[in-house]
Amino acid sequence: MEQDSTGAMTTAAAEPDLSSLLIGLLKGVQYREQDERQWAALLNLQARVRDYVAVLNLELVLDEAEGYAFLKSRPEPAEDDPSPRLPRLVARRPLSFPVSLLLALLRKKLAEFDAGGGDTRLVLSRDEIVELVRVFLPDGPNEAKLIDQIETTINKVVELGFLHKLKPASGSLAGQANFEVRRILKAFVDAQWLAELDARLAAYQSALSGAASSKEARDE
Repeated sequence: MEQDSTGAMTTAAAEPDLSSLLIGLLKGVQYREQDERQWAALLNLQARVRDYVAVLNLELVLDEAEGYAFLKSRPEPAEDDPSPRLPRLVARRPLSFPVSLLLALLRKKLAEFDAGGGDTRLVLSRDEIVELVRVFLPDGPNEAKLIDQIETTINKVVELGFLHKLKPASGSLAGQANFEVRRILKAFVDAQWLAELDARLAAYQSALSGAASSKEARDE
């Protein structure tokens, strides 16, 4: 409330800050749970945000039900389209084979979890994630090295924003890390891709087995 020159009380209706919304989105994914007030402002101003980022050849992806929003590059024009091809502001990042495998497995796990109709947050322990991956990896003589490789992949997926490492609960044992699978993963691995997942995972396993066989042949 504010008091004007006549002494009357008026309500200060401050418009949400468009600049802070745009800066936040350019820095990375925005989640409803992180800032409810900022999220509400984004919903109110999303049309203006879309108009602004379109100038930068970007589009806003906003999932109100899941509670996340991010910017992505607009599709490139077709070969026969005379429109100019603009530089990409959001760079594409190629993913390594182990990271792609883990993302595929986490997406499948999320689909199974959603089908159960329970909690909205899928939380997996570090050991559960390791077990998800190791069944697709060839056995080796050095178990500790294999676990280290999987943990490196987990850390990369955390860095990419598809896993969120949770703070240990009070009284929990040291080293028992838990991770929340971010629902934004659904935006990057769609339903059609998921429907073909079993075939993809079989191809992954075959490729990994072939790589292991080649390495053994070179070592002999």
